[in-house]
Amino acid sequence: MGKDVIIACDFASKDACLTFLDKFTGRKPFVKIGMELFYAEGPEIVREIKKRGHRIFLDLKLHDIPNTVKKAMSVLSNLDVDMCNLHAGGTVTMMQAGLEGLTRADGTRPLLIAVTMLTSTDQESMENDLLIKEPIDKVVMHYAHNAMTAGLDGVVCSPLEAGKVHELCGKDFVTVTPGVRFADGDVGDQKRVMTPAEAKKIGSDYIVVGRPITAAEDPVAAYERCVAEFCD
Repeated sequence: MGKDVIIACDFASKDACLTFLDKFTGRKPFVKIGMELFYAEGPEIVREIKKRGHRIFLDLKLHDIPNTVKKAMSVLSNLDVDMCNLHAGGTVTMMQAGLEGLTRADGTRPLLIAVTMLTSTDQESMENDLLIKEPIDKVVMHYAHNAMTAGLDGVVCSPLEAGKVHELCGKDFVTVTPGVRFADGDVGDQKRVMTPAEAKKIGSDYIVVGRPITAAEDPVAAYERCVAEFCD
């Protein structure tokens, strides 16, 4: 599996997103469409970006009762995305239902990955807010194992956990890691972060990078820097 950089297109409107993507006249980056943009513009923004030649990670983090997730994934399977996700905290049964809903009649489907623990969550907030007293590393590994048991393709985890996920679930189990920042950049609201080069070394398959690229003075140069550090 080739490594790749996914740009988090966290924009509030279609115009802002497409204006940003217009800057990329060479290679078309893999992009993530999250809740903000999808809720603002609906499925049409997915179709428009796909038409432009981009691969798409649709990051909606479904988490509901199994039947609802199954029906929602069935709708999303009609969009030509390459990857989508749900929350591992929704249980193995919910993940299995999501996988079933996402799989089309001909057996094809996008990659389906599970969010383990958000990179804005640390041990203290997990214990105080969620009443989960186990070490966060153990929780992430348990969620990753549940995702594998459910038949999913991989997980979203912090780059700090990617190598351990591969040890537990195998090298073909995909790790998608947000919380990546340049060594000379601001970590923002992320608490468990790593540079692109460090993420490569530890075994991440895909890194998701937002503000270090989208807010850069030269986004294309920032993207190419990420690719050089992570992929090359």
